[in-house]
Amino acid sequence: QLVESGGGSVQAGGSLRLSCTASGFTFDDSDMGWYRQAPGNECELVSTISSDGRTYYADSVKGRFTISRDNAKNTLYLQLNSLKTEDTAMYYCAKYVDRLVDDWGQGTQVTVS
Repeated sequence: QLVESGGGSVQAGGSLRLSCTASGFTFDDSDMGWYRQAPGNECELVSTISSDGRTYYADSVKGRFTISRDNAKNTLYLQLNSLKTEDTAMYYCAKYVDRLVDDWGQGTQVTVS
């Protein structure tokens, strides 16, 4: 199970930190990621982090967002800085198995005005 939190409404230029608490699987061994979907848009991969800490960022968020994980807390994070209005979306946590998304969280809304 994946449960996101930390979304909210912020002004452009502001920051948020999203969290995703995982349970029911071995978090330490799992590659994880964040996706987002804005109304009328396709779901977009934002960032991933492998079980050994390698990261990937979409060009649209590179330099502004930071993905991290705390294996002791079974928690995935996404730090969002220098937010723009185009970052407004529902953000979803995802678990990968064999490079395919195996599970999704329920999402947390980020609104930037």
